[in-house]
Amino acid sequence: MSSKATQLGFLTLVTALLLSNYDRTLYLLSPYLPATVAPLEPSSLQFEDCMGHNYTTEILSIDPLLIYITSFVSPAESSALLAAGDNLFESSQVTISGHDTTTSDRTSYSANLPLTAVTSCISSRARAFLGATLPAGDIGAPQLVRYTAGQKFNLHYDWYDTPQVLTKTGQRFNRPASFFAFLEANCTGGETFFPHISVPGEGRWRAHEGGTAFKPVEGNALFWVNLMPSGRGDTRVMHAGLPVEEGRKTAMNIWPRGFVE
Repeated sequence: MSSKATQLGFLTLVTALLLSNYDRTLYLLSPYLPATVAPLEPSSLQFEDCMGHNYTTEILSIDPLLIYITSFVSPAESSALLAAGDNLFESSQVTISGHDTTTSDRTSYSANLPLTAVTSCISSRARAFLGATLPAGDIGAPQLVRYTAGQKFNLHYDWYDTPQVLTKTGQRFNRPASFFAFLEANCTGGETFFPHISVPGEGRWRAHEGGTAFKPVEGNALFWVNLMPSGRGDTRVMHAGLPVEEGRKTAMNIWPRGFVE
């Protein structure tokens, strides 16, 4: 399937999911989808009540698509994810001209999580959220990011200017969408800021410099689409991790992969 067709199908199915107002509709219907669509397969690894977990969604912006997910990760899952990454944190890097490097724009710590029961569970949940638009294996390993006092990630995009190469297969890919889930929020500051998306209201988010800053709330997540139907990156989803003032914030990135020819 071409990159453009994949992205159009992705947006169509996500829109149908939202309009139907059933967060798990496509997951439940996956056995009845055409055979050409790879069905979602539960992991052989077990984590208690993995796919039975319930969450709710709010559409904050349709174009670009930004969704707030309440209780995407349970307290038990958060604890297990934090334990899995506890000894793996290193200085966060960014990709510049195809190479990973540290920079003063991103001063947090990151940990790429190994395959465990809980990471398999969370990846399956993310794929269920997306529906049957991505075949098995197209969600990378979750990444934890940790911020302590003064640490930040300046304005950036999650999509790549140039598609990256998957080492194992040589396939080129980009990031059509992002999940960002808060696992630990014992802090002040540390909001996730979208300067080009304005969401009315206060509470879990606030107005900030013409855009919206989302407060870290344990278990909750943000989901957004990174690429336009053409395959180009959407500059409107530029975002930043504002500096933590006191305490510590730990969150989780999940990036579906969209392969290109």
